[in-house]
Amino acid sequence: MPMPLLEVCVGDPESLEAAIAGGADRIELCSALEIGGLTPTPGLMALAAAAPVPVYAMVRPRGGDFVFSGPERRAMLADIAAIRAAGLAGVVLGASRPDGTLDRDTLADLVGASAGLGLTLHRAFDLVPAIEPAVDLAVDLGFERILTSGRAATAMEGLADLARAHALADGRLAVMAGSGLSADNVAALLARVPLGEVHGSCSATVGPGDANAQRLGFGGSRRRTDADAVRRMKAALVQAS
Repeated sequence: MPMPLLEVCVGDPESLEAAIAGGADRIELCSALEIGGLTPTPGLMALAAAAPVPVYAMVRPRGGDFVFSGPERRAMLADIAAIRAAGLAGVVLGASRPDGTLDRDTLADLVGASAGLGLTLHRAFDLVPAIEPAVDLAVDLGFERILTSGRAATAMEGLADLARAHALADGRLAVMAGSGLSADNVAALLARVPLGEVHGSCSATVGPGDANAQRLGFGGSRRRTDADAVRRMKAALVQAS
């Protein structure tokens, strides 16, 4: 099996540098990873534009669910224009209906605005009530890949659905496993499902920071990508291939 590609999600400048130093094959660029990732700031996109690997930026205007209003969709279209202007390689998109199915109309508008950019369907996929129509819709809309944990909290818990999605995709797009993956378990996942791409933050917890900042509500622990964790993940992928 060819060595799977490693995508590392990052949410700050230090993590961006660490992911590149550790050997990430592609970057998912976000802000606010502690709430699942939002659209990155213009400054972070400017830094990422100089990266030696492809960078895909998250397009998500707020935390919470993926059911977006008209004003939110307009904001997302503007974010896609900013990502294009920054010179990044692609976008990471997702939109749901209240019942969890993918929102074809919103996704079609976002994909249309992203012409010429790479396309990843994010974990809105993990809310769908049925996998087969969601995979087919992603293919129809032109997505390159689906990032998914197999509709479970972690990819290791979602192995059965990951295998099902991979079989349904049948080479029409990639299925990229993410959530809870590390150097310690990625080989076990790939032994069960021979995916060509995996996704992780390769991160460690950063302490709560300045006590005065915490007192004012600006503190709190967060996670930062660690270059050595990226290297270990790459080594695990070499072993698994």
